[in-house]
Amino acid sequence: MRKTDNAALWEFREAATSTFARKATLASLMVAGVFSIGRLADWWFREEHVASLPLFLLLTFIFWWGIVRMVIVWVSYLRISKPRWQAPQDGLRVAIFTTSSPGEPLSMFEKTLEACARISYLHTTYLLDDTQDPRFREVAERHGAVWLELVGLPGAKAGKINAALQRTTEEFVLVLDPDHIPFPNFLDEVLGYFRDPQVGYVQVAQAYYNQYRSFTARAAAEQTYGFYGPTQMGMHGLNCAVAIGANCTFRRAALDSIGGHGIGLAEDLITAIRIHAAQWKSIYSPIVVSRGLVPEDLGSFCKQQLKWARGVQEVLFAEVPRLWPKLSFWQRVSYLTVGTYYLSGLTTALFLLIPYLYFWFGWLPANMDFFGFLDHWLPVGLVSLSIYVFVQRWLCHPEAERGLHWRGTFLKFACWPVFFMGFVLSIWDGEIPYIPTAKRAVKQFTPFVRPLLVHQVLFVATLAYVVVRRFYYTPEARLELTSANTWGMVLFAALAFFMTLGGLYAAYQSLKTKAEDPWASVDLTRITGWLQPACKHKSAA
Repeated sequence: MRKTDNAALWEFREAATSTFARKATLASLMVAGVFSIGRLADWWFREEHVASLPLFLLLTFIFWWGIVRMVIVWVSYLRISKPRWQAPQDGLRVAIFTTSSPGEPLSMFEKTLEACARISYLHTTYLLDDTQDPRFREVAERHGAVWLELVGLPGAKAGKINAALQRTTEEFVLVLDPDHIPFPNFLDEVLGYFRDPQVGYVQVAQAYYNQYRSFTARAAAEQTYGFYGPTQMGMHGLNCAVAIGANCTFRRAALDSIGGHGIGLAEDLITAIRIHAAQWKSIYSPIVVSRGLVPEDLGSFCKQQLKWARGVQEVLFAEVPRLWPKLSFWQRVSYLTVGTYYLSGLTTALFLLIPYLYFWFGWLPANMDFFGFLDHWLPVGLVSLSIYVFVQRWLCHPEAERGLHWRGTFLKFACWPVFFMGFVLSIWDGEIPYIPTAKRAVKQFTPFVRPLLVHQVLFVATLAYVVVRRFYYTPEARLELTSANTWGMVLFAALAFFMTLGGLYAAYQSLKTKAEDPWASVDLTRITGWLQPACKHKSAA
């Protein structure tokens, strides 16, 4: 998305509805996927493939855990649905909560609070402020918002939300991050769903307007497209759509029933699982009615991911077991799947070790021919890719979001050390401070890239070692016996080496990215939305 395309970002967007024909096509692809996985499993689990039982079991767990997660996502796609829009009732009392913290740019609040003032449904905006800077109060009052000073409260953002709940009375509360600029029709889009008294919260998509600014920003945005499109739509169809830290409107009674907003590094997920456990319904509407910021430099992105990795695994280890009996089957599956997302740091670390254990110690987990593996894995990969592309018809803004999302893949691989660190901190209960994500690019070399550099050095050194050993010190008879295993492992390690290049490029570009205020160029008068909701044409899935 080039900067010149930015005008299109400020138009109302919504995902397509599902139809029987689309679901049938999707089901056919999934049947093909299941057959290809069965073929792979029949080949994989052969006794002659076991070289070292402990290492084979480790490799099998790493590989097949990823396959299982993929199949779970496929099954959820079959329940993709979009709620039927309903007009909101008149006279609802609605609050908008947005928070400010020390160090956040004042000019960003000028834009956000002005945009909140333009929201068409009658509401009251509250700025929950702990900056101790009198200018924030002036900005709030200039745009008709109520300023609440909330300094020194435990619980960071969630602590301020809970304190504000004690000082307000509105029956519905929209939690809006300060870097998000809402469209005028935001509340018109979500309040109608609360006609059902069992609905506890309504979540809409998060979308971004600074994704053109850097490789990291675009890659970070790409990682979210599928989640806010087909993934959350499938979870909605199973009544397990999760609340996100921004753009979520809560029924006060739902928050009261769980003792207030959850507190933690993943406060949104804590709140969602508790509300589901209290038997409230969730709604996910795949619409774009606000746009915010993604981190523009690798260091800021990694800090955000470390916080989320630590927080999400806290939910996995603490909240899921405690609330397990009160959740539905699919809610259990959903929270287990979401909660184990960042465990990919551990599985990737173990996966990357395998070729080096072979090169340096001769430990081989499996007697598998590399090209035989490709022959059996390739159909799975092709079907998976086909499903990934097919479900992009349910992206919220397909014109800007569809594609192979290779940047997001490179960035996710670059973050495996960050995810792994989050896992370690979760195991030993290490603390991470809640620090708001940087709203401007931070021009610096991030230490998070060091593991990637070590990985590259290790690969080059190991490759040199393998070549020298085989050409000068390995008997010819042994060369023939070990050729397939050795060069298969070299290809395996080379692929991982190649994947580190994306992270290194992101780190390099972060040194050159200029710190700008993306919100400065946003013209609020040009934001378009459904200002006459009665004219809308929406249908249920």
